[in-house]
Amino acid sequence: MFSKSCEYAIKAMIFVAQKSKEEKRVGVKEIAAGISSPEHFIAKIMQELSRKRLVNSIKGPNGGFYMTENELNTSVADIVKAIDGDGIYLDCVLGLKTCSEKSPCPVHFEFKEIKRKLIAMLENNTIGNFNEKLESGKYFLKN
Repeated sequence: MFSKSCEYAIKAMIFVAQKSKEEKRVGVKEIAAGISSPEHFIAKIMQELSRKRLVNSIKGPNGGFYMTENELNTSVADIVKAIDGDGIYLDCVLGLKTCSEKSPCPVHFEFKEIKRKLIAMLENNTIGNFNEKLESGKYFLKN
């Protein structure tokens, strides 16, 4: 459903949110280790998220990535759009270029409801919500 980059971005944002609650800044190495992701990949993703102002960063020996209350209110949809674009809203589940209400693919109408629920979940959940779920002890982030 999402690109690998998007999956890593969401996990990285949740990890940074957890550390930010402890008033810590985290570097790429710590994020990569914390979510079992390739370091070079996380570096590019975090740079993009920072450029789009979804996470803050400070350079230097005491630097790293962190989030304020404002970034904790970032919806998961904002992260998906920042990394994968609007494909989740616009693209056909089978990858067809001409899929539409007038020219539907074989699963268009069945997937329409699933897509609606997925988009609602992405738009109605924030990084802060996900962080709270992890803090409850009922959920986990690492494999």
